[in-house]
Amino acid sequence: MANTTDYVGTLFDNSESNPNKITVAFTMAGVALKKGHSATVILMVDAVHLAKPNALDNVDIGDPFEPAGELLEAFIEKGGQVLVCGACMKHNGVEESDVDKRFEVISGDDVVELLMNAKGSLQLN
Repeated sequence: MANTTDYVGTLFDNSESNPNKITVAFTMAGVALKKGHSATVILMVDAVHLAKPNALDNVDIGDPFEPAGELLEAFIEKGGQVLVCGACMKHNGVEESDVDKRFEVISGDDVVELLMNAKGSLQLN
């Protein structure tokens, strides 16, 4: 089970379907960390494709937002956790061996536990 956090953002889209939502998800999670809260981003549905190393390198929607890859790196460096839905991975053909080693694969039970224990959440679907 992943660590519960104050803030949980859930992301459902991949870089092809909606790069804006990816950028906003990591921007808001970074803001939560800057404000002194612990934070998690959960990759679900099509967003599990973002769990692969370097998947965010070409996601840049422009000003005033930073490139998504930079947002991800800053988020992780400041203690944020990125979690990936295991059932969504299986459904979308993403193997656990494909996932960035800094991310943790979780179950649906874990998702509910994280959301129920968070002080706040943001769903980008």
